[in-house]
Amino acid sequence: MRRLDGGKTTTLARWQQVHDLLDAGVGLLECARRLNLALNTVKRYARVDKPEQMRRAPQYRPTLVDPYREYLRKRRAEEPAVPVLQLLCEIRERGYTGSQNLLYRYITQGRVEDDRPGLSPRRLARLLLARPDNLKPDQHELLAKTTGACPEMSALAALVRAFARLLVPATDNADRLQEWISTAEKVNLPNVHSFIRGLRLDLDAVRAALTSDYHNGGTEGVNTKTKLIKRQMYGRAGFHLLRHRILLG
Repeated sequence: MRRLDGGKTTTLARWQQVHDLLDAGVGLLECARRLNLALNTVKRYARVDKPEQMRRAPQYRPTLVDPYREYLRKRRAEEPAVPVLQLLCEIRERGYTGSQNLLYRYITQGRVEDDRPGLSPRRLARLLLARPDNLKPDQHELLAKTTGACPEMSALAALVRAFARLLVPATDNADRLQEWISTAEKVNLPNVHSFIRGLRLDLDAVRAALTSDYHNGGTEGVNTKTKLIKRQMYGRAGFHLLRHRILLG
C-alpha cells in the first residue's frame, strides 16, 4: 500500500487500526478521537471491507502519445522487445510531435497495455449526474463500460437516473419517490442507504420539493450575493453599507 509523506501511517495500517477498534465495540466517534482523525475519515475506512479497495487508480493527464496508443499496443504485441527509439520513429512518421522522454514515460507507466484508464470517483459522479444529452460520444462509451463492469455499478447508475427524473416537479412524484426508496433499499449499496436515511429525516420537505413548482431559489440567490459582497469587503460591511450596495448594485 502507498505510504504517506513524512513516514506517516500507511493506508493499510490505518485501516487495520480503525477495524480493530470497531471489532472491539468502539464507536465511530470514539475511534476518531483515539486515532486523531476526522469522523468522516473514520467512516470512509469503516465502510471498506478490504484495505485493497482503498487504492486509487493513478490519474494521468492527456498527452501527445494518446492518439498513438492503439498503434503502440499493436506493435508491442507483435514485437515485445521493440526498442523505444524505433517506436518513436514510427509514430513520428504518423504525426507524433512529442519528445522521446514523454514516450518512454508513457510506456514505463504501463499506459499502453492498460485497457481501462483510471476513472476517479469524482469524474464518475459527474458522468452519472450529467444529462445524457450533454455527454459526448466518448463519455457515453466510458460511462457504459464503467456502469456495466459489475452489478452494483449497473444498479447505482439505474438508481441515479431514476432519481434524476424525480427532480422535475410532478404531482405523482411523491408516490414515485416511495417506489424509488423501496427499490434502493433492496440493493446492497451502503452509501445509497445513507442517502435514504437523510431523506427520511425531512421527508415532507423532500416531497414538497419534488411535487411543487415553487422554490426558494431566488431567496438563496440573494443570500449568496449578500455573502459575496461581505467577503469582498473582508467581512467589515455594516447593514447600511450592505443595503446601499445591494440596492444600487
